[in-house]
Amino acid sequence: MAEIVSCHSTATHHGFSSFLLDAFGHAGRLCPRCCAWCWLMGTVEGLKYPGLKSFAPDKPGEIFLMDLNEEKPRAVELRISRGFDLASFNPHGISTYIDKDDTVYLFVVNHPHQKSTVEVFKFVEDDNSLVHLKTIRHDLLISVNDIVAMGPDSFYATNDHYFSDFILMFLEMFLGLTWSNVVYYSPKEVKEVAAGFYSANGINISPDKKYIYVADVLDHKVHVMEKHANWNLTHVKTLQLDTLVDNLSVDPDTGDIWTGCHPNGMKLFYSDPENLPASEVLRIQNILSEEAGGDARVCGRWLRAAGQLGGVCPRWKAAHRHRLPQSPVL
Repeated sequence: MAEIVSCHSTATHHGFSSFLLDAFGHAGRLCPRCCAWCWLMGTVEGLKYPGLKSFAPDKPGEIFLMDLNEEKPRAVELRISRGFDLASFNPHGISTYIDKDDTVYLFVVNHPHQKSTVEVFKFVEDDNSLVHLKTIRHDLLISVNDIVAMGPDSFYATNDHYFSDFILMFLEMFLGLTWSNVVYYSPKEVKEVAAGFYSANGINISPDKKYIYVADVLDHKVHVMEKHANWNLTHVKTLQLDTLVDNLSVDPDTGDIWTGCHPNGMKLFYSDPENLPASEVLRIQNILSEEAGGDARVCGRWLRAAGQLGGVCPRWKAAHRHRLPQSPVL
């Protein structure tokens, strides 16, 4: 028995070398299949996103499945059901939810034609396929970056910008406007639940389901938000880091946060094929601790040069540590 886990191309946005967890085990239930599943998405050449260079602008996105129990895990492409517009598929954030009947729902942030939608799929294990259930659009889902599922049809999502127009997005970033936010969506209610971010990016949930973590990539911070019965969020504490914090993965057993980061933001935006940006993975412990001397701390950092593995599942990394080309700098 093992957890469903979700992965997301984050660290350099240059394909398989940058796949990194963004929702490690947040579904909180065990999958009946005796393996650890890891969802990956994107194209081999990476995400198509305003301001970031795409090396295959005409190639649609794909969803992959990886069995982390394998000695040498490999990504297997999943077939998507007919009727879904694959030509404009441009996946970004990803999350899973496992219902009481063990149905696996996959939520995918999509940017067709530079718009923002959330696509909901059902995973069919027998033939490794995804059945597209619905496309979610809403005026509050403006520039969606990441998502964490709360039920079969509800979720929290981050908007990394207030505007969707590229020029206005750049102006928003240049002026340092804190207009980015977090939105809660359900069929009955859609509302802003947290605001005041420079660029809300990765989002995840604590193992006890009481707290939501939000990464502000431009402010170099991880915010801890308390989740209430009405789905509103209130700020609890903030962890300041020295790197651009992207996606957040939460270990369901320890509560540790593993985050993929960009140590050099300028190289990320001014991408040079001959000098690709590096990436790093931080492990954060005790982020919820309020005891004396028990403040959150970064207890490990793994730096990857461009072209190497940008990020890995923490459990797979622990089991295969002796095989990884890593350079701890802390």
